Amino acid sequence: MLAPKKTKYRKWQVGRRNGARRVAPETRGVTVAFGSFGLKALSQSRITANQIEAARRALSRAGGKSAKIWTRIFPDRPFTKKPAEVRMGSGKGDLAGYVIDVRPGRILFEIDGATEAVAREALRKAGAKLPVKVRIIAR
Repeated sequence: MLAPKKTKYRKWQVGRRNGARRVAPETRGVTVAFGSFGLKALSQSRITANQIEAARRALSRAGGKSAKIWTRIFPDRPFTKKPAEVRMGSGKGDLAGYVIDVRPGRILFEIDGATEAVAREALRKAGAKLPVKVRIIAR
């Protein structure tokens, strides 16, 4: 799983995700920079390290041996979870993993070195593993 080597703070504050307001689109990482085809997020969500790894595995398996894959996101935000059947209070939970906040417009994965049909099918399979709506785009 992806995780930062070290962090300045072990636990972050939660932050707010207001669903009523429209989420501002991403401004960084919005163009296909490395490969020929990319997977672009169309909605906002928090993607965990496990979900990124599952999508990466699906992409590499479906892409074939000649395909080169770039992961354009990295989970650096820690999230915590309290154990099952624990009473309220007594502090914040233990570190459970890392996530990344993805906003609309962000390129998640890129692929090159495969035919268009193979690349699109591989990106479609990878997109099915993620909790965001995605679109396959070409350079």
